[in-house]
Amino acid sequence: MKAVMVMYDSLKRDLMSCFGGPVKTPNFERLQKHTVTFDKSYVGSLPCMPARRELHTGRYNFLHRSWGPVEPFDDSMPEILKKKGIYTYLATDHYHYVEDGGCTYHTRYSGWNVNRGQESDGWVADLTPHAEGFAPNMLSPQTMTGTLRAFRMAGSWQSMHNREKLHSEKDYPMHMTFDDGMDFLNRNGKFDNWFLQIETFDPHEPFVSPESFQNGFLSPDEQASPDWPPYAKVCEDKETIEKMRKKYYSLLTFCDQQLGRVLDKMDEMDLWKDTMLIVNTDHGFVLGEHDWWGKGNMPNYEELVHTPLFIWNPLTGKKDCHCDRLVQTIDLAPTLLEYFGAEIPKDMTGIPLRKVIEDQALTRDYALFGYHGGPVCITDGRYVLMRAVADFTQDAYEYTLMPTHMRNFFTVDEMKTTELHEPFSFTKGMPVMKIKGLVNQRYANAQAEGDDLLFDLKTDPKELNPIENEEVKNRLLKMIGRIACENEAPDELYRRYKLEKPEA
Repeated sequence: MKAVMVMYDSLKRDLMSCFGGPVKTPNFERLQKHTVTFDKSYVGSLPCMPARRELHTGRYNFLHRSWGPVEPFDDSMPEILKKKGIYTYLATDHYHYVEDGGCTYHTRYSGWNVNRGQESDGWVADLTPHAEGFAPNMLSPQTMTGTLRAFRMAGSWQSMHNREKLHSEKDYPMHMTFDDGMDFLNRNGKFDNWFLQIETFDPHEPFVSPESFQNGFLSPDEQASPDWPPYAKVCEDKETIEKMRKKYYSLLTFCDQQLGRVLDKMDEMDLWKDTMLIVNTDHGFVLGEHDWWGKGNMPNYEELVHTPLFIWNPLTGKKDCHCDRLVQTIDLAPTLLEYFGAEIPKDMTGIPLRKVIEDQALTRDYALFGYHGGPVCITDGRYVLMRAVADFTQDAYEYTLMPTHMRNFFTVDEMKTTELHEPFSFTKGMPVMKIKGLVNQRYANAQAEGDDLLFDLKTDPKELNPIENEEVKNRLLKMIGRIACENEAPDELYRRYKLEKPEA
């Protein structure tokens, strides 16, 4: 058995021509003819590493943990395959894998390579002074203050130095990552028992792409316009907004071109006959819609949480068709394990998708998603309820044996709040640390306290007009409580969101 996953970061479903969007993505259209397209694919935990923990473990992350590593008690899909004798390889430019908060992911694979230079990856060391307040290639630095502004400015400066290495298309980290994938296939495509994950940070911001791709959207003079939006309210004029969007369009077409390389190799080596192909993303991006830039600051709109997902399973032969069942990131680990004939651990709550692909078998009636400590959201495929924090005096806690954030350890002050918590069923008898969470306030305040939002996607797919429907809202609230209980959510979650905890 063989399998390839091509994973993007911040891939916006609504802009792609294969979903009726304005940006021509011919290779994604070509992909659709070879695969099953999932029309109701949703995120679970946001953002980057929480989504990747779900990819490994097949269970929700955000009910117990924010950004963090794979835990000692976690069932890791690539590691399970590795122990079964399947060679697993990660080719990526996602630099968070080599920071404190992602440091245990890449080592779960048999082999891996991380290409350097994306975003604010501390790669090129250049101490050249820069002017106070200078934030190259960023929109609206005046909208950012304090720590956030300082971080984004420093990151942008690092990014500008990293870009000094980009002399041709082949120098871009994404291109090098797909080069790694092509090298793996050239070396190993004729063999059996392997899983290749080609994962790029693109089209995540900053929207950096070769000039040849920008030429289709921007004049030579316009190509010097900003390519790094803040996570903030939109305050720019229409012309500036449109240029930023075109920066994303350019990078999206670069992503499409790189996908074409994989499809060409699948054709060349006749891999379709015995190789699973999954193409997915961790989440989307809000690119001026709803008057917002980025993610996390705003409600979890469809542009962020409704994701593209394509799967070819040679054991079913299903292709060039659509599936409207609700699926989530947590389903990918059990899907791959089932495909390779590996036992699916009982702690994985995701659903293997083979029968869904074969005959549209039922998956779930509801999908839960959100950020740790932020609004908890649920959809049944038609209605979406975004449950705001109902009581900010109720703290959220981290349950972990790996106390790291994105780029640093938990502080001494954070660790002083530690209590030893009895094991959850999924921690395999291990007690865990319960640590008072320093909840990201951008996430927590994405909706005002108690300001719930309910949308009907059938009549309002762009989520422009919240509705009042107590019957639907109460049904969805009840289901949030039930799903949280099924996933052993801690007691304080019910108090923080004023949810009813079902009786055992």
